[in-house]
Amino acid sequence: MTKQTFIQGALILIIAGMLTRFMGFINRMVVARFMGEEGVGLYMMALPTLFLVMTLTQFGLPVAISKRVAEADAQNDSKKIKQIVAVSLAITLSASVLFTVLLILAAPILSVTLFTDSRVLLPLIVISPIIPIAAVSAVLRGYFQGKQNMKPQSIAQVLEQIVRITFVGVFIYILLPYGIEYAAAGAMFSIIIGEFASLLYMIRKFRQKRKLKIRKHFTETVLSGKSTAKELLSISMPTLGNRMIGSISNFLDPIIIVQSLALAGVTAAAATKQYGELMGYTMPLLFLPTFITSSLSIALVPSISEAGAKNQTELIHNRIHQSIRISFASGAVATIIMTLFASDLLNLMYRSDSAASLLIIMAPFFLFLYIQAPLQAALQALDLARPAMWNSLIGVILKFGVMILLATSSNLGIKGAAVAICVNVVLVTFLHIGVLRREINYFPAWKDIIRMIILCGATFLLTYYIKNQFYTGDTNLISFILLLLIIVIIYFILLLLLGFIRKEELRQLPFFSKKK
Repeated sequence: MTKQTFIQGALILIIAGMLTRFMGFINRMVVARFMGEEGVGLYMMALPTLFLVMTLTQFGLPVAISKRVAEADAQNDSKKIKQIVAVSLAITLSASVLFTVLLILAAPILSVTLFTDSRVLLPLIVISPIIPIAAVSAVLRGYFQGKQNMKPQSIAQVLEQIVRITFVGVFIYILLPYGIEYAAAGAMFSIIIGEFASLLYMIRKFRQKRKLKIRKHFTETVLSGKSTAKELLSISMPTLGNRMIGSISNFLDPIIIVQSLALAGVTAAAATKQYGELMGYTMPLLFLPTFITSSLSIALVPSISEAGAKNQTELIHNRIHQSIRISFASGAVATIIMTLFASDLLNLMYRSDSAASLLIIMAPFFLFLYIQAPLQAALQALDLARPAMWNSLIGVILKFGVMILLATSSNLGIKGAAVAICVNVVLVTFLHIGVLRREINYFPAWKDIIRMIILCGATFLLTYYIKNQFYTGDTNLISFILLLLIIVIIYFILLLLLGFIRKEELRQLPFFSKKK
């Protein structure tokens, strides 16, 4: 099986992430144009329920599998790897059957009581078969990540989107005459076909040149794997807890923000509009660079786990440092562009710059979010998933406290909610660093912190100069993209000069490596 270096694996995941985000946008555009707002509403009502059930079914196992497989692989323990995969399949398949049945039984109640639209029933029932498919896919993803081979899951990701886009328009077109709920169900069914195609590809790659014979003595392997199950759950349960904290936080955000704005004297209609500006306009832009940091995080878990199994403490520090440096570099340019071109970006994307002040306030603080993902991945790889979960819980509690305190002020309003989100981001990042400092004596070198400040300062000043000298302020798409391209090229030169991108890292890339 092909094994990549940390940088190579991360690059493969980043490219796949870019492609899937682009194709995901096409998929949403097709759904919106064919079904209209009402159909999209039914489609979007069913999706969060599906995501929640899938999160519960997977128990946070992909991260745990990745870590444990990497450790076993470092010790050349193929028997242990087989046990990890078999136990994981037993857990996820059992859970998926249970949650699929529960979803089908609960769908009539959910559609009428919670969603107040009986038409959501059909999409909910149609989508339920994806749960066991996604469960097996999650196990295989974790296995490939643990083997530090990121190609299968990356290709599977892209394949899933291609198949989904191919079928979504066809199903909607065929079923729309029968009613909007049938069209929404058709869109859901295209997700199942895409996920199934992705699973078939990963099964094929798993069976190629493998030494693991999972079906042979499967029951005996599972029954003898109690200690393996405990090892997996020690990572997966806190990881699941972390995700559930995020899900609950997302659920409570609109309730607390709207209620706080009401106390500040904001009308219901205005509060809904301001919440839309924050969550619908500002947050998607701020989260754009995270596909890079997420890719680094996925590649980081097995890399650190392998180093930990071999007691290579210096390599662990180097990997964490490397991921922070690259994450910061990828996020800094986005932060500066969002700060200086807030109105222009919002006008181009949404034809409204009403959220510009929120974007300017939040963008600098979200630099901490971009380095938070690799820090959390490092904690999970070091068997410190539980402290990471508690850090997230502390951050959410403080966020809601600050939100209630500031958003109820008539002078701050929605800006107070934005500040509260930033407080959460900064606090959790520093808590993660604190745990790493306590457990493995890791802290970013001061010279690197100074270089980060210089990078941001120099990029900000140069971008500010270019904007004032060469940008007329019109939001012509082509001229704006050319301007951003010039800024990115200048930024790349600064990265090289300040050592954020190093020669040994470039040599690992196919197009920079020397031909033998």
